Amino acid sequence: IDLCGLHIPGAVITKTRQPVLASPVKKGSVANKMAPGQTNKTADEQPSRKDSLIHISNPHLEHMQEDILYHFNLGTGTHDFPSMFGDVKFVCVGGSPSRMEMFTKYIARELGLGDATSDFPNICAGTDRYCMYKVGPVLSVSHGMGIPSIAIMLHELIKLLYHAKCSDVIVLRIGTSGGIGIEPGSVVITSQSVDASFRPQFEQTVLGKTVVRSTDMDEELAKELLQCAKELNEFNTEIGKTMCTLDFYEGQARLDGAFCSYTEEEKLNYLKAACKAGVKNIEMESSVFAAMCKLSGLKAGVVCVTLLNRLQGDQISSPHELLVEYQQRPQKLVGHFIKKRFGKA
Repeated sequence: IDLCGLHIPGAVITKTRQPVLASPVKKGSVANKMAPGQTNKTADEQPSRKDSLIHISNPHLEHMQEDILYHFNLGTGTHDFPSMFGDVKFVCVGGSPSRMEMFTKYIARELGLGDATSDFPNICAGTDRYCMYKVGPVLSVSHGMGIPSIAIMLHELIKLLYHAKCSDVIVLRIGTSGGIGIEPGSVVITSQSVDASFRPQFEQTVLGKTVVRSTDMDEELAKELLQCAKELNEFNTEIGKTMCTLDFYEGQARLDGAFCSYTEEEKLNYLKAACKAGVKNIEMESSVFAAMCKLSGLKAGVVCVTLLNRLQGDQISSPHELLVEYQQRPQKLVGHFIKKRFGKA
């Protein structure tokens, strides 16, 4: 869209709040700039290579002498991105820094690249915003809690992968959620992220205008992850819609926040309506994650465990040991998926 010289990629701008889904963004749309690693061969000669690259749509970046990824404490003028990250094929992201450190050690053992005593340095040690670990072709990054935090991380992660000339990258979010109508400990693979009104879209205000982007996830990747869960056969795993909210309490119809303006009956009616719409779980990051990965040409998936059934309560009261075991389930599933891709499962 070009509005008085303003270009916003992959978006529909509306003056009202009526949702209009975006058209698919054209890949490789950076103005007058060839994507890194792409040659002058025709599209017919190398279609797969072009499709596998990281796509950004910001013509201003090509005029910058250095790109500083402030929240990662990394920069193109101080770090050699291709040598540091050029071999990355999988990026696994999650909210908690400790969880991502634990996943790093887990996937290292699974791939035979380390053991329980191995130490993996935090690449983002110069900042306390996010943590980042690398084991072979697997990058693990924390994203904090909520849409704003993961959006900031994704902007810098996508640019990191772009500057590193990465290709064929799969990004997976592993996390926790509240289930709707399914047993605690179940793992949900997201087929589509919806907002609190059950619409498959992500809304953002850019220069005072409402921008709406699609939140569809990669269908084939979701099916492949489900097949991995069947092979593990250790816990209930389902594919379904994930509702992404702006808040943990009122935004998710909880009754136990500092403020509550609705009845228990209204809460249950809302959650039952979500269930009827195909929603299986609730969290706070999937919508912007799906939208930004789709814009950049990244194949992406969301794998979250449910800590409770929201139709039966609001507070997470399970024993700590059980919650720790629950949180390991998405890691096991994603770990098996990565091992299969490397022929080690």
